[in-house]
Amino acid sequence: METLMAPWRYTYLNSAKSDGKSCIFCDFPTDGSDDRKHFIVFRGTHCFVILNAYPYSSGHLMVIPYRHTTDLSSFTPEESLEFHDLIARAIESLKGAFHPDGFNVGINIGAAAGAGIDTHIHCHVVPRWNGDSNFMGAIGDVKVVPISLEETWERCCSCWR
Repeated sequence: METLMAPWRYTYLNSAKSDGKSCIFCDFPTDGSDDRKHFIVFRGTHCFVILNAYPYSSGHLMVIPYRHTTDLSSFTPEESLEFHDLIARAIESLKGAFHPDGFNVGINIGAAAGAGIDTHIHCHVVPRWNGDSNFMGAIGDVKVVPISLEETWERCCSCWR
């Protein structure tokens, strides 16, 4: 397998690892900057929606509670309701923005389950298209995302319902 270098990921991966003092999912919505900087699509009362900075496909969103937790069962009824509602709204918005053929929706709980950031629970909403698994992934072990995060953010915000 050929190795592709992506040195810009190091900063993200390094910042994503919990040092017990900081969490990007806690820091991003409270750092005082505009939402475009961190690609926050929507802010609710208990949760927010953000683009995945390293998407599996164009439009890959995440729904994240503001409260730092790894335990889905610790959600208050209000957090649970908003979390689920924002997942459904993310799907509807992505339908308008990208017209996908389907979706993968999932929560990876713990590093063993594949969570890149395992200290703050979050739900992935990933649009999928018929045939989106092409030769690049099958032969080249490379994923192609054909749209910038900036343009994706604009589309997602303009279609947010």
